[in-house]
Amino acid sequence: MFPDDNTPTQPRREIYSIAQLNREARTLLEGNFPLIWVEGEISNLARPASGHIYFTLKDEQAQVRCAMFKMRRRLLGFQPENGSAVLARVRVSLYEARGDYQLIVEHLEEAGDGRLRRQFEQLKQRLADEGLFDAARKRPLPDLPRCIGVITSPSGAAIRDVLSVLKRRFPAIPLLIYPVPVQGLDAPPAIVEALRTAARRDECDLLLLTRGGGSLEDLWAFNDEAVARAIVNSPIPVVSAVGHEIDITIADFVADVRAATPSAAAELISPDRDEWLDTLRHWRSRLIRAIQSRLAHKQQHLRAVSRHLKHPGQRLQDQAQRLDELEQRLSRALHSRLQHNEARLGTLTVRLHSQSPQRQLATLQLRLNADRQRLHAAMPQRLGGEQQHLAALARALDTVSPLATLGRGYAIVQRPDDRIVRKTSEANIGDPLHVRLGEGRLNCRVEDIHED
Repeated sequence: MFPDDNTPTQPRREIYSIAQLNREARTLLEGNFPLIWVEGEISNLARPASGHIYFTLKDEQAQVRCAMFKMRRRLLGFQPENGSAVLARVRVSLYEARGDYQLIVEHLEEAGDGRLRRQFEQLKQRLADEGLFDAARKRPLPDLPRCIGVITSPSGAAIRDVLSVLKRRFPAIPLLIYPVPVQGLDAPPAIVEALRTAARRDECDLLLLTRGGGSLEDLWAFNDEAVARAIVNSPIPVVSAVGHEIDITIADFVADVRAATPSAAAELISPDRDEWLDTLRHWRSRLIRAIQSRLAHKQQHLRAVSRHLKHPGQRLQDQAQRLDELEQRLSRALHSRLQHNEARLGTLTVRLHSQSPQRQLATLQLRLNADRQRLHAAMPQRLGGEQQHLAALARALDTVSPLATLGRGYAIVQRPDDRIVRKTSEANIGDPLHVRLGEGRLNCRVEDIHED
């Protein structure tokens, strides 16, 4: 049968194969979504032998399959685990073989607390390797601080807790607050500056760095490296009390002492008023007993001394008698000394007369006259002998004198530099020569040389 020309024509149907449908769906997804960032929690993590990883990213309301290929996985700076909160840079795609909608992960990093905890562990390990956590570096806290400095937010709950505890335990201790923000980007430099200011002003002998509880991100200012190094470099001991008892920060590790909470820190740094009062009462009682015992001992000693104490009148009589005895001894000593000196004066007078200068001068004059006579007698004889000796020496000298030799007709020939010419080889024809005679000198020039 042939269709009637008047029968309406059926519309033609375009039939897709499953592979074609998935391929076009993939093209549509990848073409309409650029690289995007998504955040979620990893679950159903699988690590096949191929080196790729597959997992599901989920939040409170939905989930999506993800794939990260081997080349991208090698660039990861951490090890993904189930339950890790991550931030992923992804391409939206579709796995054609199963028709599964999925995300192709190009980059993966820890998000939220996971990333912060990783940074925390890395900084903690680095500072520990430098020895900043060593117990030997920590300083003891003063038993009774003269002034406590508190570095915190002036409007936070931490400062109220600290003030309440200090008022109860020891209100006499002065408190100085260094106001700083305790979270956010401005907090770390403000805390560092407060530590430096406290050290520069030197008003406190103890510093408390504190804030109330919060999330890891809220407490992150106390995990800052600059804050940690400022605590280490502080010349004043630092107590760290950040967050609740379960919260641990880098500041807790580098501080000299860590307290679990701000209230616990206030308990730790302040003495107990009642204990101090009890101690003061105890020492007051001991001091009173010691004073009373000392007074009783002194009174007993005074009574013993009083029994041996003489009447002033009797002591005056004894001293007067003693004075009379000393006066008599002094008189006898002076008389004896006077007699001895008179005898010695007589002896010295006789010796002085024997040593009179006039007598000595007369004796010396006689000796001088005798010496003068002997000198006048000896001089002519001595001069005659010396003259004869001198004449003999003159004759002997004249015998060996070069001048005497020259007088007999000999001559001395010298070069201009005063060297004596002894051989013909010491002169050349034309050389000027000086000839010294017995009387006078000749200046000559060599005209001929004969070798005899």
